[in-house]
Amino acid sequence: MRKRLHPAGFAKAVYGLAALMAMGGTALAAPNDCPGGKLRYGVVPYDASAAFVPLYHQIGSLISARLGCPVDIEIGTSYTATIEAMRAGKLDAAEFGPLGYVLAHQIADAEVVATYANAQGKPDSYTASIVTWPDSGITTLKGVAGHSFAYSDPASTSGHLFPAYGLKSVGIDPDHGVVAIYAGSHTASFEALRHHKVEAGEINSSEIGSAQTAGIWDPKDYVTLWTSAPIPQDPIAVRGNLPPAYKARLTAILQTLDLSGIPAAEVKLTGLSGKGYVAQTDQAFNGIRSLVSVLHLDLAKMGS
Repeated sequence: MRKRLHPAGFAKAVYGLAALMAMGGTALAAPNDCPGGKLRYGVVPYDASAAFVPLYHQIGSLISARLGCPVDIEIGTSYTATIEAMRAGKLDAAEFGPLGYVLAHQIADAEVVATYANAQGKPDSYTASIVTWPDSGITTLKGVAGHSFAYSDPASTSGHLFPAYGLKSVGIDPDHGVVAIYAGSHTASFEALRHHKVEAGEINSSEIGSAQTAGIWDPKDYVTLWTSAPIPQDPIAVRGNLPPAYKARLTAILQTLDLSGIPAAEVKLTGLSGKGYVAQTDQAFNGIRSLVSVLHLDLAKMGS
């Protein structure tokens, strides 16, 4: 979660010299310091709110000001579209979901370098949950069997991988034991639950925060049936075959990017509880790989 964002392709925001001058940023780097003349930065379409795209335009501006290169923000039509864009060499860096990153690392040479910080300046985390609504007739996790169920995207961590694991933990086949609906984004999944278009579904803590900010979240309207262990926040990855010096410079910027100048209500879309990005390692996602193994998911098929 409804229709996917930007069905015509990628939405682009190009930040050039004029924008940097307006911000008081640095001058553009020499062409050989910026391969291709710009940074192509991808984002998976995890949110469908009106503030989603403008938020990443602002993030692109912050990166551009420090990198000294224009930045194209490219919002994928799906989670796998962003992965495929990096595999095709059309993205230099991207924010993936944790499961999407594991797949992108395997097939698209993605290397995690950063993630969102918590209030202590450490890598942040979030949770997935399975919920229903009062009077749905469902009172336990086992009771979800046979009912309509909203996932967000097949390559989403909290929107598919973790709720599928939650269902399987009580003996429900996550593919055939429910009437599965892939809404396209976490927001669309939430809206399906909110308007009782499905009887149960996924929602993550970041989406709850966004709904609270929008004034459309009342905990009395939902019954939580299951909550996951903490999940590493979205990884920021670079393409592994970037020129080494450029990759090192970009990595250093991404690991220290300060988002505190962006309005708090907009930044809440990311689930951020700290001030910006911090360094992250590939090992942080080994738990995601373990769940992939437990659920017997074929990552190669997900990326095809």
